[in-house]
Amino acid sequence: MTTSPRVDITLVPMTDDHAPAVMAIYQQGIDEGNATFETTAPSWSAFDTTKLMAHRCVALGQQGRVVGWTAVSRVSARPAYAGVVEHSVYVCPTARGAGVGRALLEALIVSTEKAGIWTIQAGIFPENAASLALHESVGFRVLGRRERVARHHGVWRDVLLVERRSPVVE
Repeated sequence: MTTSPRVDITLVPMTDDHAPAVMAIYQQGIDEGNATFETTAPSWSAFDTTKLMAHRCVALGQQGRVVGWTAVSRVSARPAYAGVVEHSVYVCPTARGAGVGRALLEALIVSTEKAGIWTIQAGIFPENAASLALHESVGFRVLGRRERVARHHGVWRDVLLVERRSPVVE
């Protein structure tokens, strides 16, 4: 694996103007085969209605180009789970290894803790070693392996459930 040199990025809230780039980066991750069970990126409308507005962020690189994004969804509408979200983080292949994913996750942690969210979780394919290492570097831990959760391109896949519990939100 090659790594990119560190890049200067600016983190900003995700807006409708970022939609084409966000969906393109999402599709790139999907096409690589180890990011999600999805086979195509959703429409912006579907994405927009499921992701919480207050916790969406994009990383802008040179000339304001979107090089990564993160967003969260509620895990349940039940009040008891109000402080638990599931997140996604995607980085453009040309910007990987340059600290973009870490910056996005750190910003997400700050954002969710300010909102009283105590748990951020995700499912990661075990083969996605880079994502696992990134998540562990910012305080996520592997809770366990969900075996044969679903088929992906006809093949049963396992998923590692990871979470970060906030040390400051009670």
